[in-house]
Amino acid sequence: MPRVVSLFLPGWPIDRLRRALGAEAPPPDSRLVLVGREGTRRVVTAVSRPAEQAGLRVGMPLTKAHALLPDILTLPADPAADAAALERLSLWALQHYAPIVAPDPPDGLVIDTTGADHLHGGEALMLSGLVNRLGASGIIARAAVADTWGAAFAAARFLADPVRVIPPGSAVESVSPLPIHGLRIPPEIVAGLHVLGFSTIGDLLAVPRAPLVLRFGPLLGRRLDQLEGVVREPVDPLRDPERIVARKGFGEPIGAPETIARYTTALVQDLCLGLEKRGLGARRLDLIFHRVDNSLQAIRIGTARPVRDEKRLARLLCDRIETIEPGFGIEVMELSATLAEPLILQQAATSLIEEAPADIAGLVDVIANRIGAARLYRIAPVESDVPERSFQRVAPLAPDAGATWQGQWPRPARLLARPEPIEVMALLPDHPPASFTWRGVRRLVKRADGPERVFGEWWKRDGERAAVRDYFQVEDAMGERFWLFRSGDEVQAARGRGRWFLHGIFA
Repeated sequence: MPRVVSLFLPGWPIDRLRRALGAEAPPPDSRLVLVGREGTRRVVTAVSRPAEQAGLRVGMPLTKAHALLPDILTLPADPAADAAALERLSLWALQHYAPIVAPDPPDGLVIDTTGADHLHGGEALMLSGLVNRLGASGIIARAAVADTWGAAFAAARFLADPVRVIPPGSAVESVSPLPIHGLRIPPEIVAGLHVLGFSTIGDLLAVPRAPLVLRFGPLLGRRLDQLEGVVREPVDPLRDPERIVARKGFGEPIGAPETIARYTTALVQDLCLGLEKRGLGARRLDLIFHRVDNSLQAIRIGTARPVRDEKRLARLLCDRIETIEPGFGIEVMELSATLAEPLILQQAATSLIEEAPADIAGLVDVIANRIGAARLYRIAPVESDVPERSFQRVAPLAPDAGATWQGQWPRPARLLARPEPIEVMALLPDHPPASFTWRGVRRLVKRADGPERVFGEWWKRDGERAAVRDYFQVEDAMGERFWLFRSGDEVQAARGRGRWFLHGIFA
């Protein structure tokens, strides 16, 4: 079943302008409006959040806006620059999230993520990561994913906070209570529907289609059919002119997996020739299938390092062919290197001189493309005394920075995501516990070592100036070993309440 993401950028013109101005941008709390022309009138085309809270609206005449707020800051709108920046944002999303991405002017993107969400840890994590990355760049965003473009569009604008995942098969049910503005129809049609008493999408879905089409034209009926999935609405993907592409058209549509695999191998060979001419290696490949019903299917693979090995790339792509639904047949296959980097060739070691080092890049690529690159990582040290901050996740083949963990005290093999509170019996405040209860199970402590005192990182925030923990390594009667700590030192009340937590488990 197809899955489509709609990305909504509610403040796109102003966010784009702020990024373009950089240090010269107006303060975030300024009442900023962008001004354009409708005929001979000057109207407000975009408003900042403070201006919107003060009562200004898009489409308002500039004279009225000045009458309401004489101190507003006005700048000229630039729709051409907004459209160009939206296209650049689409190229960025194409490289990072899915092979089928297109601008959805004037303030959004549409992304067909069918079969690509597993590379980002699932749909919820994918949407959260997309919105958070944009937010870190100063772009306010909301995103939703659904079975159809129409349902995702409406959900992104009226349900996402800031993300919303509509489960497969429930698109119509989820968007029925939403306003008819979410149908992507012109304002004059919306106004006419309001006159007739229609206010939600569900109201329109509940009445016969023919009278609506007769009065408002075919667009309204088509939008309703597209929302329900009765009529397909393929995404016309954005194409980067700088990408290396190999394309194959067929006089007769194909659909057998063996045939698809054979032509995939041929496309990989053609693509590698193009990569070789530029001295590049592929880091991400997109194989797009154009079906005869005007819909698209896609496969995306990634590699840990730049690769130009035909057999290796063909194997990674062919492993994903089972996810493709050819339907009534595939008429065009298009393979492109969405991300390519310079490839530095190295002479292979010979057995007469030295033993070749083990290369696990191929294994990493196979696993990452099956379970998702976000789930495959290794742990690297970080210089910090606080245990949960003393490590970071890095790519499996990331170069070793040479950092090591300091200190003589051993650390547990498993560190809990969050320290869990426990009930402890201790003879004296400074002594290790005699017993503790964790997850409803009481454990008697037979051996213990500690305390190891860890202070907070006072230079990061004021709340950690007085933070202190006393860690103990304990072994229970069953031979299991745990890592416990007491918050505070039982002397100064500001340093904690003396509560106990379990933070890790030794192997």
